[in-house]
Amino acid sequence: MTTMAQETRARETQAIRRAQGTREAQEAQEVRAAEAAREAQKARESRGAGGSEIRRHELAAFLRSRRERITPEQVGLPRGARRRTPGLRREEVAHLSAVGVTWYTWLEQSRDIQVSVQVLDALARTLLLDPSERAHLFQLAAATDPTPASSCTGVTDAVREVLDQLDPLPACVQNSRYDILAYNRTYARLLCDLDGIPPEDRNCMVLVHTHPQWRESIVHLDETMRLMAAKLRASMAGHLTEPAWKMLVKRLQSESPEFRENWERYEVIATRSKTKQFRNPHVGLLDLTHTDLWLGPELGARLVTYAPVDEVTRERLEKLYAFAQAPSAETAETAEAAETAETAETAETAETAEAAETAETAEAAEAAEAAETAGSGVRR
Repeated sequence: MTTMAQETRARETQAIRRAQGTREAQEAQEVRAAEAAREAQKARESRGAGGSEIRRHELAAFLRSRRERITPEQVGLPRGARRRTPGLRREEVAHLSAVGVTWYTWLEQSRDIQVSVQVLDALARTLLLDPSERAHLFQLAAATDPTPASSCTGVTDAVREVLDQLDPLPACVQNSRYDILAYNRTYARLLCDLDGIPPEDRNCMVLVHTHPQWRESIVHLDETMRLMAAKLRASMAGHLTEPAWKMLVKRLQSESPEFRENWERYEVIATRSKTKQFRNPHVGLLDLTHTDLWLGPELGARLVTYAPVDEVTRERLEKLYAFAQAPSAETAETAEAAETAETAETAETAETAEAAETAETAEAAEAAEAAETAGSGVRR
């Protein structure tokens, strides 16, 4: 019995030792894995810091290059007699963008500072960046551009085909912030020459409060501005912390007294269809029924359509579509004006030549008559 008990204890001891060895091996493996993870994290942080530094240098170089290519006259500043800096000075860019001179200088010196999307938007406008340059600026700053791009990925080819098929009925795609994401040819000429508006400014709220021709085209302007402000406040309830919405409101408050007044009313109105009147400079008064068709389950992007109320408006929409379909309506107008001016100039030139010829003939006749009179006097 003693021998059997000893063997049993020996086997138990061996099993315990094996278990301890297994646990120690597992713990060692876990320690090695943790160390490897820490090293990998350090490497990633190092690469991230290096990438961030590279982006800051690229951003600084890009800002300098854009600043140096703009003349003071392009932004409404006097050149002055003693200017040696190519393009704009740093303090001029800072002033036009409403940021501190020291802060902007640090930005061009690649300092590690935080840049808000509002500041990037202001710099893009001051430096007159085109859409590609604007996108590059936001990418270098590792920020998301809150303004609508010239082509919105959310508007599919099928939706664009629907827009085209709706002509001559005006139609566009808007989001809940009133950004115009896509539109057909008739809508392009409904309220102004929309093709001539920069993509970042194609926003109905901005245009109705700041664009002269857009404002002149709306018959009931005051009521429209009040209702749009109320609709914007209702839509903004779900986007209170989003930079793009805050930037839009801040811009409208700074540029439009009417918006400031309406915004302080705290009115809230849901979107609904209604009849609208527009005064188009090419075809006259238009009576249209406004309808919103949402493109998804959420109240985001929507198809905005305008159907004619009467036959007169339908005929005028067809004329407007024909006008908008021209290769370039603006070019046609310019060419017509140039042709008229050229015709007038030609007529004026011909009239001047005829007058000169008449004067020359009269002068020659007068000289001949004087010579004849002198000859007669000699003979006498």
